[in-house]
Amino acid sequence: MNTPAIAVTGLGMITPVGNDTESTWDGVCAAVSPARSVPALEGCAIDFACVVDGIDLDAAVGRRTAFRMGRYVKFAVLAAREAVADAGLDPAGWDGSRVAVVVGTSSGGSAHLTDQALVLERRGPEATSPAGVLLTIPNMPAAEIAIEMRATGPSMAPCTACSSGVTALSVARDLLVTGQCDVAVAGATESTVFPIAMTGFARSGAGARADGDLSRLSRPFAADRAGLVMGEGAAVMVLERAADAEARGAAPRALLAGTGATTDAHHPTSPHPDGRIARAAVEAALRDAGWRADEVEHVNAHGTATVHNDAAEAALISRVYPHRPPVTAPKGVLGHCMGAAGAIEAGLTILTLQRGVIPPVANLDAPAPGFEIDCVTKVPLVRPVRRAVSHSFGFGGHNAVVALQRP
Repeated sequence: MNTPAIAVTGLGMITPVGNDTESTWDGVCAAVSPARSVPALEGCAIDFACVVDGIDLDAAVGRRTAFRMGRYVKFAVLAAREAVADAGLDPAGWDGSRVAVVVGTSSGGSAHLTDQALVLERRGPEATSPAGVLLTIPNMPAAEIAIEMRATGPSMAPCTACSSGVTALSVARDLLVTGQCDVAVAGATESTVFPIAMTGFARSGAGARADGDLSRLSRPFAADRAGLVMGEGAAVMVLERAADAEARGAAPRALLAGTGATTDAHHPTSPHPDGRIARAAVEAALRDAGWRADEVEHVNAHGTATVHNDAAEAALISRVYPHRPPVTAPKGVLGHCMGAAGAIEAGLTILTLQRGVIPPVANLDAPAPGFEIDCVTKVPLVRPVRRAVSHSFGFGGHNAVVALQRP
């Protein structure tokens, strides 16, 4: 089959450093984490996170519908609006039957399920929200976007833990390639900053513990990395066949050149020690794109700042890309946005392709001894980039990689 080129024509983001794409980019390039204490986490072993701030979500979404949306759904709706506007499209004028929505999440509305359980226990069933189910089920970001945008084509909510965002982009790309839609609104969203989730990460040993300056706790690839810092947010893109975008006069931000996915089938939380399965995902993405490994000019790493995951990914990068392309890891700034991380990081990779700027890894002077990778540190690296990859690896052994190219 002659596979059509797929263009990214729109991009929207909401993250701990910005409530839109431009402010997010500026915040990531500034390389300062907004991690802070969160009142709702008082008494938890981990009582801090990188959170979306400075916006009235209910007012931004619209109070007529906000009551039925969880925080993670509101993020997705706002990012989708920005992406569709950025693409120069208007839902009032498109054929909704040819529009797909693919928005992933890892934990969905787990926070709201907890809230409603407490209300039920303390105040009884009549005090619970009539929208309680809608606040929790993980398909609601895709559903609410479809409702608002009159998109009656395929609608899906992939969940592959922390690689859900890249999985969503891959599914959306396949829908376009197979002709099941003409426009795909795709990405991921997450909000897991609530006591049970934070306690779980503390108990598992994956979460960093407070130690001095909270803004310096997330240290991807550093010798003294001490665990992940939780983040939240969303990124959504508009994908179209490149020929269709050209026909309507839309200038693509980037081309989605290839994707690859594998499963470690090794352990629920730890990566496979030899990295060969994750490497197969990278190689699948490169094969799909028609690239050699030495043609990759930038790697946006998963980089969680956990001991084992960073070691495994550093080894993977040094083996697959021996020419040592510059590496960044946005979680030093944003924290780990879980299911949304892959979509956010793919969005940042697209901005690198457009602007010829690679953001630095926050809180890193040099990679840990033995990590044979070239991380961008301290200040952004100004360098033209034509081909780049973004890695995402999730609990359960999910590996997903996206290859992106400047048009």
